[in-house]
Amino acid sequence: MKIEFENNTIEFNVQYGIRKKISIHMDSMGFITVKAPNDTSKEMVMSAVKQHGKTILEKLQLIAKARDIPKTREYQDKGKFLHLGKYYFLHELIETNELDEEELKMNLKKFYFSSCKKIIGERIKIYQTQLKVKPKTIEVDESKTKWGSCSSDKKITFNYRLAMAPIEVIDYVIIHELCHLLHMNHDRSFWRRVGSIMPDYKEKEAYLARHGHAMTL
Repeated sequence: MKIEFENNTIEFNVQYGIRKKISIHMDSMGFITVKAPNDTSKEMVMSAVKQHGKTILEKLQLIAKARDIPKTREYQDKGKFLHLGKYYFLHELIETNELDEEELKMNLKKFYFSSCKKIIGERIKIYQTQLKVKPKTIEVDESKTKWGSCSSDKKITFNYRLAMAPIEVIDYVIIHELCHLLHMNHDRSFWRRVGSIMPDYKEKEAYLARHGHAMTL
């Protein structure tokens, strides 16, 4: 579900169950889950989200800010950038001869998009087989607040900046989104399924929380 609030779109999933009141939860990746009593109407859920809209947007902005572009980034031969969890000089990742800063930045972004698509394409096949699921589409896109997302119509999107993370962290995000094909919400069943494939998934979440600010252009 989604609502418009102060010229922003807030997307969220709803988990119904035996409970007395509505509660709103947001994880470190900006994924919002609304937990509501079984008989709660759609209107009541949307009203609750709107009531907390300002706080939700503030938290989403903090997540985005943590991953904002560092002011000290150097687009030159000796500038260092992450790829698969390790730092490389810019000239080790792309051709740098006779290119200005804007051209270097554009080419580096293309490199990450290409790298991410290749890695996701290879790794997702492994976990699709293990989980016995298949997304409708798989895309690589740009986002300031999410490393990955899964829509209700089984379309999965990954952030191109994942190419900067170690393979095992990329695997975690892949597993996370594939498990949403089985459990759309972050309930116990969802986390049990994630843990059955990757028992140490919390370490991967912690890596993204600690190093997400450095995984930028």
